[in-house]
Amino acid sequence: MIAIVDYGVGNLFSLKSSFSAIGEEVTVTSDENVLRNADKIVLPGVGAFEDAAKKLKSSGLDQVIVSLALSGKPLLGICLGMQMLFDESYEYGCHKGLGLIPGKVVPMEGVIPAELKIPHIGWNALKMNQDCEITKYIKEGDFVYFVHSYYADCDEKYKVAVSEYGKDLTAIVKKDNVFGCQFHPEKSGEVGLNILRAFSREV
Repeated sequence: MIAIVDYGVGNLFSLKSSFSAIGEEVTVTSDENVLRNADKIVLPGVGAFEDAAKKLKSSGLDQVIVSLALSGKPLLGICLGMQMLFDESYEYGCHKGLGLIPGKVVPMEGVIPAELKIPHIGWNALKMNQDCEITKYIKEGDFVYFVHSYYADCDEKYKVAVSEYGKDLTAIVKKDNVFGCQFHPEKSGEVGLNILRAFSREV
């Protein structure tokens, strides 16, 4: 069973519907015991990093997620949920993340060409850096749907895929049993479903 973490942030219904559409047993929960008994965990997120981090911490689920990930349970962060996997974010200040993947979340402004719009919204192609379990059913050049103004700055060894938007921006990350997608698989058609399939069946 796959557990989607409900901490008041994230597009939970469409994410649950996507897992259900590929035949996976899934639940949306804020119950620590359910998370501990789940086979895999998905951490969603939309909005501002600071707000989401505060909500996750106030729920007490931040340390639960960290301990389960460190114990080897597969974890997938999506969009803001992916950004929260890193050490810290510089979105309107400096805010601590979960520290599961070394790196920081930084603004696109001043990094990408000035003529490109921020936030980066829309479909963009994936450029693969390395093989990974969650990309087993997709290929180089497949398009996925992004909505973000900040990106993860991390070592190349954690970057499974990038997407070019004036600069190669981190799109998929992995460290051991911890995975992240900057884009929204649940909004990315069959490519997104194939990523969720791979997380469900190959990890």
